[in-house]
Amino acid sequence: MGRIVVHEFITLDGVIDNPAWTMEYGFDPKMGGAIGRIMQPSKALLLGRNTYELFAPTWSTRTAAEDPGAPFMNESPKYVVSSTMQNVGWNNSTILGAYVAQTIRSLKQRIEGDIYVSGSGTLVRAMLTDGLVDELHLFVFPLSLGAGPRLFSDGLEAKFSLAEAESYDNGALHLVYRPVR
Repeated sequence: MGRIVVHEFITLDGVIDNPAWTMEYGFDPKMGGAIGRIMQPSKALLLGRNTYELFAPTWSTRTAAEDPGAPFMNESPKYVVSSTMQNVGWNNSTILGAYVAQTIRSLKQRIEGDIYVSGSGTLVRAMLTDGLVDELHLFVFPLSLGAGPRLFSDGLEAKFSLAEAESYDNGALHLVYRPVR
């Protein structure tokens, strides 16, 4: 049975919107190693429509020489949660349809290994509500934006235990949480 492993860039005030704000901090090479360790045991990607539409044109043209994550992103099976998408252009992509918790549970049962989720805020919020996230990797950047889509929706009650923590020279933290069930 697979596990859903989520990776988010997030501000101190919980904003996960388009993380262009991370550019100001630079990309610490240790962060790349951490993201590689998240991807390494993963056997598939699970993405919401918006993230898929951002990732497909960017990743589909990248090579391993340009980015060590490119082979995983391009060769792995990709599952897209969307009620509006009709066609996919990125290889190995499948549209799952609108979000249904049981569809995600079935995917977890079919995949042997981790299922990697990056971004996909709407999808992640729904999966958190339904208890489907097995590990949450938060790359916390030292700023507050004051407004924007947040990771946790109002009314969501959940408990997590801290499994790992790492700090970077750029001021960011990598916090790994697992739900307390």
